[in-house]
Amino acid sequence: MTGPTQNIWLIAAGYGSIAASLAHLACIIGGANWYRFMGAGEQIARAAERGAFMPTILTMGIAAVIGVWAAYAFSAAGMIMRLPLTRTALVLISLVLFLRAFAYFVRGMWRPDLSHSFMAWSSLIVLLLGLCFSIGTWRSWRTLSAVAV
Repeated sequence: MTGPTQNIWLIAAGYGSIAASLAHLACIIGGANWYRFMGAGEQIARAAERGAFMPTILTMGIAAVIGVWAAYAFSAAGMIMRLPLTRTALVLISLVLFLRAFAYFVRGMWRPDLSHSFMAWSSLIVLLLGLCFSIGTWRSWRTLSAVAV
């Protein structure tokens, strides 16, 4: 479906969110070693090794939230039906992503069991995703403010 509201930034934000959500779900399937590889930290990996439910529930929750973010991006891009409070949701999603990206620069925001490379790469990825959401929101702002009929 193509239309006047579609833009590449929101489409990229949606697909990037799907990729992030699937990466989280892969940790559940892959187990402790996947949690380690993805940088979740040793405490989460050990809990997964013990068969604790906490890593699975936490990871499913994160994957679900990121999946909702993808739906809002696709909605704003005109690829799926209009979701409620789209503009508000996109602004809040952008804000959360930027706060997470810039937390890298705040001393003490990171647990000691997370590596510097994980912190740097994950912050860069989240920053790029935040840019896609925010630029896409800005470019669609006028269309998003129109009342859906």
